[in-house]
Amino acid sequence: MPADSDPPKISTHFSTRACPRERQLLAWRDRVGHVVDVVPDKDQIARGFSGSIDLHAAGGLVFTEARTDALVLERSIARVSTDTRRDFAFHVYVEGETGHVSGLSVKRSAPGSVRGIIALDLNQRFRVERPACRVLTMFVPRVIVAAHIGDCDALHGRVLPDHAPLVHFVFEHFEATARELPVLDRPDAADALDAGARLLLAAFADKPNAASDSRAALQTAVKSQVKRYIETRLHEADLTPTAIVEALGLKRATVYRWFEQEGGLAAYIRLRRLREAADELALFPNLRIADIAFGLGFKSASDFTRAFRRAFDVSPLEMRLRALELLRATSGDPVMRMRAAHSRGLPESG
Repeated sequence: MPADSDPPKISTHFSTRACPRERQLLAWRDRVGHVVDVVPDKDQIARGFSGSIDLHAAGGLVFTEARTDALVLERSIARVSTDTRRDFAFHVYVEGETGHVSGLSVKRSAPGSVRGIIALDLNQRFRVERPACRVLTMFVPRVIVAAHIGDCDALHGRVLPDHAPLVHFVFEHFEATARELPVLDRPDAADALDAGARLLLAAFADKPNAASDSRAALQTAVKSQVKRYIETRLHEADLTPTAIVEALGLKRATVYRWFEQEGGLAAYIRLRRLREAADELALFPNLRIADIAFGLGFKSASDFTRAFRRAFDVSPLEMRLRALELLRATSGDPVMRMRAAHSRGLPESG
């Protein structure tokens, strides 16, 4: 988890939509020009260019989601020799394909334009003729890549098609990361990006301990997948460990083992429901406690009350009264209400 001295999470958004048509491609070139050159042509400038990019940075990693029309990107030898970018860019093509990549040495058996992932070393030259696409990109510092990839220079230009091992999990994790990053705080954003980087590097790894790295990265990705599934279904009565592993197509014994530190998967679901109940007790003071309990899958109000007291050392009614007291004391200031709840030991969601 980042220390307090670490920089905060950074989020930015840019779109060419607000630019005059003849300025759109040039505006895009200006926006991404600190990393790569956009090669324009007169016809494309005249037609206009649709492009948007969301950038998030946390924990020393940068993640972008871009949607663009077809374009040509280039890092020339002259560019490489004059700027200081030395990290790796991993492009995950969730819509569209990698396009035609030139200016680098690749194996004759390497796949051409495919839906998949391509690794590009910003310390080496390349040219990409890319079709319209939606691409999720993670920029990983060179020192991190070198620690996981034996010969990281040889990683440049490698393509993993979407059917390669671990790539399915990379796609799923990156799609979820793109959805969730805008609302995550700095520590959670850094954790999500770190998990994505480790999963990427495990997919590309060729070191002797690659199998171990892959297992660790896969465990992180699958646990995140399970937790996201639970978060969106806390109010469904049939949310059970069996239902989860069947819905996600996972191995029951493996998933159960990975949740042992949380007391087991059933215990994790129960705790998340109790924390959600604690939030609802404060947010909906007119909602009957029994209705909150039944709405979160508890079979009876008494079962809910016993579980709640074991988790938080207070009854649901006592929690609600304490929350109402705090709300009255800090009315009119939502930030102060949140801080007061935290300082008085009310459970946080998440």
